[in-house]
Amino acid sequence: MTENTGTRSGAALVGESADEPMVRVENLHHSYGTGTVAVHALRGASFELRRGELVALKGRSGSGKTTLLHLIGGLDRPDRGRVVIDGTDLSALGENELLELRRDRIGYIFQSFGLIPILTAAENVGVPLRLRGADPRAREERVALLLALVGLADHGAQRPAELSGGQQQRVSIARALANHPALLLADEPTGQLDAQTGLAVMELLRAVVASEGVTALVATHDPQLLGLADRVLELSDGEVVEH
Repeated sequence: MTENTGTRSGAALVGESADEPMVRVENLHHSYGTGTVAVHALRGASFELRRGELVALKGRSGSGKTTLLHLIGGLDRPDRGRVVIDGTDLSALGENELLELRRDRIGYIFQSFGLIPILTAAENVGVPLRLRGADPRAREERVALLLALVGLADHGAQRPAELSGGQQQRVSIARALANHPALLLADEPTGQLDAQTGLAVMELLRAVVASEGVTALVATHDPQLLGLADRVLELSDGEVVEH
């Protein structure tokens, strides 16, 4: 299956190499509201993600972790600053180019799983491939490979309601990997799971980063999961510091 790399060309491409960070966040500012009631979620956040690493992002509830993930993923635009992904400056992209970037280069994992109830596990994983018009045989092969990767090879015909919470999150991880993303963003992916299942999901993400060669940023408030990350960043008072 051939990847669409249209978003990686043109004026937005600022140069990339093996030494170039997968993600570069520079002086991000973002606020909600105006005047005296404005909430300043980010106040100059800056950091880099190296290729092939799993980075945990911690911070208290309401610290701006989701806001930061949305800006990195191109779901929102900062008030100031910029995000560069795989050499592409997001501020130079139009809405259609951002859509292509999110579809082809970024995978999302949400706390609420976000699965389509009427579709089977295999069909949910295959949705991103259908949106890209992938060849049906290649799509089926990729779906089968990903379900095996997340330990659900025998559950492809089951619908979300027939799966446990941990199994649903595994399906969502497989779906996020469908289009061979370079970057994986996970927003509190274990927040709805018990401690043991959450740890198993985080260990799976650790294995996925190694096997798929992706870079992952995982927002979490669970201290026992931080030890599985290559690095830990903390979002505090709108800025990012490394631990």
